[in-house]
Amino acid sequence: MSLDHKSLKNKSPSKTGEQDTNQASSTDEEDGSSVFSFVSRLQKDLEHKLGLGSDENLSKVLDEVSLDGFVNYIKNQNCKNIITLAGAGISTSAGIPDFRSPGTGLYDNLQKYNLPHPQAIFELDFFNENPKPFFVLAKELYPGSFKPTLSHYFIRMLHEKGLLLRHYTQNIDTLERVAGIPDEKLVEAHGSFYTGHCLHCRAEYELNWMKDRIFKDEIPTCEKCPGVVKPDIVFFGENLPDKFSNAIEEDFSQCDLLIILGSSLVVHPFASLVDMAPSHVPRLLINREKAGHRTGIMAMLGISGGLEFDKKGNTRDVAWLGDCDEGCLLLAEKLGWGSELKDLHKKEHQEIDKKEGKTTKVSSDTKSEDSK
Repeated sequence: MSLDHKSLKNKSPSKTGEQDTNQASSTDEEDGSSVFSFVSRLQKDLEHKLGLGSDENLSKVLDEVSLDGFVNYIKNQNCKNIITLAGAGISTSAGIPDFRSPGTGLYDNLQKYNLPHPQAIFELDFFNENPKPFFVLAKELYPGSFKPTLSHYFIRMLHEKGLLLRHYTQNIDTLERVAGIPDEKLVEAHGSFYTGHCLHCRAEYELNWMKDRIFKDEIPTCEKCPGVVKPDIVFFGENLPDKFSNAIEEDFSQCDLLIILGSSLVVHPFASLVDMAPSHVPRLLINREKAGHRTGIMAMLGISGGLEFDKKGNTRDVAWLGDCDEGCLLLAEKLGWGSELKDLHKKEHQEIDKKEGKTTKVSSDTKSEDSK
């Protein structure tokens, strides 16, 4: 739901490569006649041009490349400027589908909207032609229908303990706000439903104004002109909010710890934020599968960048694979905050239910009255 980075373009080595390989085939003594020698030269050339080096000069960051090593670093280094990055994985336990999980992901379940392709529902050109599918989907996903997860409250705890520098989220569900993470600590990189603007006159509207119309199955129309009011979420082809671009350079220069939660790290420029953390800063991924690491030709060439879980000499990147809530709770427990986090989660859900006149669901580790 954001602009992709333009691919890094280098001058094509094809002509040189043909000459090199032709010479190699005829003069084995001179060049070694192997693809490996060509790839090695190409690797060195790329590293020189891109300012990338080997692992030889990397200093040791974590004493142990594991969750325990990460926890010890937090305790011993007195971290005060933690940055968290979050994707859809922190909201799935609230009942909100992620985008890319096969079978259950949002993109796999959009056939009923008769789209030319799944991503069209978040494309501005398609929205301008036919906004109805988006607002039908928005009704299903609209803020107020879901409660923050334990992962959201873990991020809030980091803030309350004075450890959170900034929370960057790809999510548009506003659950960070509901969880009590203050606006000054929050960067909604892909926007949110919190406000909306008329596409014609740019008049601003609040969440509840849009919600009233969306839940009446109406297309929100500006009160000042005939324009459609679109929530301030970032569609493909739109620029990210100014707050994102204004904050990243200063934030990441101060960052002393990076935690990535529930993101596939495939949408740029958000995914590239992992590379903005200084080289001495540990990075933890809590996700159902590894993400954000170099693959394909970049990995084969040994080019640095992304998360480097499997790279020789890695002492900073840790991957904990599993459910985000379980990972956040385990991390909290190892930090001595486990009971505090569970109590906060329970108390906040009770407050939300009280406001809505509902009965709070009993947590999974407590038997409900119906099950006795």
